[in-house]
Amino acid sequence: MELTRLRGFRDLIGADARAMSLVEERARAIFDRYSIKEIRIPVLERTQLYSRSSGETSDVVEKQMYTFTDRDEGETAVALRPEGTPGVVRAYVEAGLDRTDPEQRLFYSGPMFRRERPQKGRYRQFYQFGVEIFGRPDAASDAELLIMIDELCRDLKLPFTMEVNSIGDQKCRPAFREALVQWGRAHWDELDDDCHNRIDRNPLRLLDCKKDAKVTESAPKSLDYLCDECRAHFDIVKELLTAANVQYIVNPRMVRGLDYYTRTAFEVMASGLGAQSTIVAGGRYDGLVETMGGTAIAGIGFAIGVDRMALALEAAGVTPTIAPDAAIISMGPAAMRHAVIVARDLRAANLNVEMLSPERKMKSLLARASKIGARFAVIIGDDELARGVVQLRDLNESTQREVAVAEAARAIAEAREE
Repeated sequence: MELTRLRGFRDLIGADARAMSLVEERARAIFDRYSIKEIRIPVLERTQLYSRSSGETSDVVEKQMYTFTDRDEGETAVALRPEGTPGVVRAYVEAGLDRTDPEQRLFYSGPMFRRERPQKGRYRQFYQFGVEIFGRPDAASDAELLIMIDELCRDLKLPFTMEVNSIGDQKCRPAFREALVQWGRAHWDELDDDCHNRIDRNPLRLLDCKKDAKVTESAPKSLDYLCDECRAHFDIVKELLTAANVQYIVNPRMVRGLDYYTRTAFEVMASGLGAQSTIVAGGRYDGLVETMGGTAIAGIGFAIGVDRMALALEAAGVTPTIAPDAAIISMGPAAMRHAVIVARDLRAANLNVEMLSPERKMKSLLARASKIGARFAVIIGDDELARGVVQLRDLNESTQREVAVAEAARAIAEAREE
């Protein structure tokens, strides 16, 4: 039997893996500057966790979860995590933080799993980097997260568009919900079967109708139904974003696909990804902690689609380099022993170094150094060893010069900065 990867899953090798790591590394560095601490949550949870948090009518719960029965847990239904927020909230409540220290700033990362139709930017195993902030009901918290996302995208030199909306709260949402129900019934023939099922159960998701996106242009707008408190909250969010010079678009038809969102909702899109253009999405979920058995604690968060952001970097021509600064070529047993020391010293100077096989001929080794994209070949033979020097060959310029071993790191580093 031929062993191949499963449909919707993929291997990430070399540059593809490096692009993913670049997004994660930059996100982690920015989150650290915003005093957001890491949380690590299990990849396997009780299925009930997602049905309670995401809602029975969400696509995640209805169609996409990988579920099975865990015989070691009393026939408990369990699921591979399809998203990060419910697990973080469960951990927050289980640790008692909602009672002892409710204001928490946490980030998570790792693989998620959804059984949906695979396509570019949509995989059955995908990676997220997310942030959850608890205990902050104020609009400044919403704005801070959006400013942080803006900073990350700019740091990555990634072209993007940010859309924001407010979908109200428990006070004003019912009127908007009822308006959507009436609109959905009036446009029954223009909606698909999924939307027919959602009219009474989750009418906000009518705005995600996939049969014909234009039909939603006549749908009620959430902004027309906001209460005074929600409107004031949203106005402050917009004011703070403007003060921070964050560019955004108000999209009154944007709603999030999960039941737990309230007030501020947002998405960030990048070009070059086709239909799967959303790279960051999130919003406020002030009732979720209480729904999960905790106290009434406010919350807001977002998730970065790491796979999509990496693809967006590629589409924008922002590709991370993984080529070594230098390839070390040693000729002879004594030179090989010294090459280990030279390589250690170059790496200590924060240079990317690859040692090549000492059992191949010089022509082959130079060809290998060029193939892996090394800027320099550091050549060490018995003669160089005796005189305390190395031959530094610039593979881009096809030039070669002799430098002292102690000067090799500085010469390579200076060339890298040019």
